[in-house]
Amino acid sequence: MYDLDDYVLYGLWILAMPVGAYAFIHALMQRAEAFTAADKLTKPAWLGITGASLLVLIVFRDGPGGSGTLFWLAALVAVLVYIVDVKPAVVGVQGGGQRW
Repeated sequence: MYDLDDYVLYGLWILAMPVGAYAFIHALMQRAEAFTAADKLTKPAWLGITGASLLVLIVFRDGPGGSGTLFWLAALVAVLVYIVDVKPAVVGVQGGGQRW
């Protein structure tokens, strides 16, 4: 139980990389007009945010015990903001519905 927080952070870090890749690829495949129509940042801005976040998640691969923990947690938050807020708005503007 002493190292439980390290295991949880390590698990989050392992799961964060594919989530970051998914967010970047999704942003790449959307139309540029959909971002502005949904009243979000532009497509290049979100490509930069998700791409930089994915790069941070890959570069700081030393996991939760390393000096880059704060950076990859911030990158994870940025990717999750895209997935939770921007992605549904962009898909909704393009005529797509909730696909779960």
